[in-house]
Amino acid sequence: MPPVIIGIAGGTGSGKTTVANVILERAGAANIAFLPHDAYYKDLAQLPRFQREALNFDHPDSLETSLLVAHLRRLRAGQAVEIPVYDFTTHARTTRTVRVEPQPIVLVEGILIFAEPDLRELMDVKIFVDTAPDVRFIRRLQRDIKERGRTLESVIRQYETSVRPMHLEFVEPSKRYADVIIPEGGLNLVAMDMVVARIDTLLRQP
Repeated sequence: MPPVIIGIAGGTGSGKTTVANVILERAGAANIAFLPHDAYYKDLAQLPRFQREALNFDHPDSLETSLLVAHLRRLRAGQAVEIPVYDFTTHARTTRTVRVEPQPIVLVEGILIFAEPDLRELMDVKIFVDTAPDVRFIRRLQRDIKERGRTLESVIRQYETSVRPMHLEFVEPSKRYADVIIPEGGLNLVAMDMVVARIDTLLRQP
């Protein structure tokens, strides 16, 4: 039986990871393969640091989506994959990879996954996490400073020049492809009950 492939999209800081964690907890982490789109940023190691930092990381062209599509097809065929490990502090891939084994459920998470037709076609359930822009900005600010070594000024500059414009151009319009739109993300217990029930139904189909 092929796996159930679930896509979780939404703007930066919307709470996609919280939704993914609820699914992991309720469906069982041992039954789930997790592939974040962020792991598939193109390797920029050949560029000088100042050029890497100037690139638009919120545009679909910044990601090697074709590799993610290939990995999803392999998982659906019952084959393991080696996903890249990306270093957000240097804007380059490391030499390491993470082996992901095929599982009954495959979770794909990222801001741009519904903007890519080839990815959408592979998904059985598409979830869009809808959160207010000010909340998303605060969450991104806290994350980038704490986890990715950014300064306050660089986060604000990036948000104004690329994050917000790309959200309006690519992320927000992709919401129309969602099967389920979840306000408040994983804190919306009613919506999460419906999602988990749908996953259970798909897993039981012969």
